[in-house]
Amino acid sequence: MTQAAETPRTVIMTVDDDPGVSRAVARDLRRRYGASYRIVRAESGEAALQALRELKLRGDLVAVIMADHRMPQMNGIEFLEQAMDIYPGARRVLLTAYADTDAAIDAINVVDLDHYLLKPWDPPEEKLYPVLDDLLEAWRSFDHRPVPSIKVIGHRWSARSSEVREFLARNQVPYRWYSADEPEAQRLLSAAGQDGQRMPVVITSDGTSLVEPQTTELAALVGLATTPATDFYDLIVVGGGPAGLGAAVYGASEGLRTVLVERSATGGQAGQSSRIENYLGFPDGVSGGQLTDRARRQATKFGAEILTAREVTGLEANGAARIVRFSDGSEIAAHSVILATGVSYRQLPAEGAAELTGAGVFYGSALTEAVSCEGHDVYIVGGANSAGQAAMYLARNAKSVTLLVRGPSLTASMSHYLIQQIEQTPNIRVRCGTVVEAAHGSGHLEQLTLQDTHTGHSELVDAQWLFVFIGAAPRTEWLNDTVLRDSRGFILTGPDLTPDGRPPADWELDRPPYHLETSIPGVFVAGDARAESAKRVASAVGEGAMSVMLVHRYLEQS
Repeated sequence: MTQAAETPRTVIMTVDDDPGVSRAVARDLRRRYGASYRIVRAESGEAALQALRELKLRGDLVAVIMADHRMPQMNGIEFLEQAMDIYPGARRVLLTAYADTDAAIDAINVVDLDHYLLKPWDPPEEKLYPVLDDLLEAWRSFDHRPVPSIKVIGHRWSARSSEVREFLARNQVPYRWYSADEPEAQRLLSAAGQDGQRMPVVITSDGTSLVEPQTTELAALVGLATTPATDFYDLIVVGGGPAGLGAAVYGASEGLRTVLVERSATGGQAGQSSRIENYLGFPDGVSGGQLTDRARRQATKFGAEILTAREVTGLEANGAARIVRFSDGSEIAAHSVILATGVSYRQLPAEGAAELTGAGVFYGSALTEAVSCEGHDVYIVGGANSAGQAAMYLARNAKSVTLLVRGPSLTASMSHYLIQQIEQTPNIRVRCGTVVEAAHGSGHLEQLTLQDTHTGHSELVDAQWLFVFIGAAPRTEWLNDTVLRDSRGFILTGPDLTPDGRPPADWELDRPPYHLETSIPGVFVAGDARAESAKRVASAVGEGAMSVMLVHRYLEQS
């Protein structure tokens, strides 16, 4: 017998473009599960995604999503891949004809498919219900308590409002946005006892409100862990990008008491990517959000502790202990540390850009702003993969996307597959040999002055949206002189510390530093912060795993 759902709002969704099949699936589901679950059906992928977004905003739960494979505009695999971003814990089923079984098998890797069903499924007592019973039981074995809905009220062109929305989105916290000039926003402000002079205002479902919240306040309000469970660990991982998440997964799965400390949201720059198409095992690509969510869940499954909104400001070696200090003066210690702090985009040196940051000028993909770009002209500065991925994503809804590239072409810095996609997208234009000279606007971006680097000619263009992807600076300034770094701030490790065959001056061990080890024994580096690293997601994950192997070697000899 089917067990009762944990909440009456738990949903089983079915998606099929054939109205007759859609009604038949819903009928069979209601007959078996209608007393315990709400059955929601849709007749297109887009309609189903919209329904899922609305369910998410209301805090409803979705246990199973069933999608037909052969649907126009968006097939079942494409739909399930986007649905994963909204409800990553929902069990996924693909309805296929016999001829599509190869596609269904491929989907196991692309969308973590839980099961595929051949049509027709008659009798459902034999071919449908046993499968759904097992999937629902597996879904119920996890904690699916709904996250209370968060309301964010702010100004459209407010940098802090943008930062709050980005923080919530990247940490998978559902929220509803209200622009300050909307009548509903005014009603919410009045109910919260606020006059709207200071924003953003964040309101929880129980009526708690925060005005201009700091990131740590916001994290605590929405239930993210910010306080360590203990003061000593086997391994501290600083940074939650692909390298840090890889280290946390391998460290925790191999029995090390592991804590990962992230100052904003896990995923790093890769987590903000709309599409990563050259990562091993995902032939149809994967979004940075999907990859991050899977890695985070994997790390916590193995017992890794993840702290969010905690800024690390210092590192110290005290005997055998490695001490990590936080900006609030507190500290934790461990036998070993892995630095996976990654890099940040360099600031645009154009006049006026700093004043308009968050008000039309954005660094990185700022995916929360993408929906507002619909029908507008968008400019992107940069010629590497991150810029190309953002261009492809924004081109779906923007009127036009213009890539501004300082160099003579994209070939030196962008993958060939992305260049081909950009060339085949009619509303993307590439302007090489072009830089932004100035950004203009009163309260928000209104115009850009573009300069041709060959002729020196300047041109004024109308623009409300500018996304910047120009090079990378390592997030290592907080280390000061604790570990050796190169002239650009990247951390030196292994052979780079011993160019003449001799260890660093303060090196106390009778062995040379391991390959990913810094000038402090027991402190390792993984990913983009390491000098001469490959700057690729796959290599960062690999270095995270390799650094844990070296941690074990270090601990065995300590």
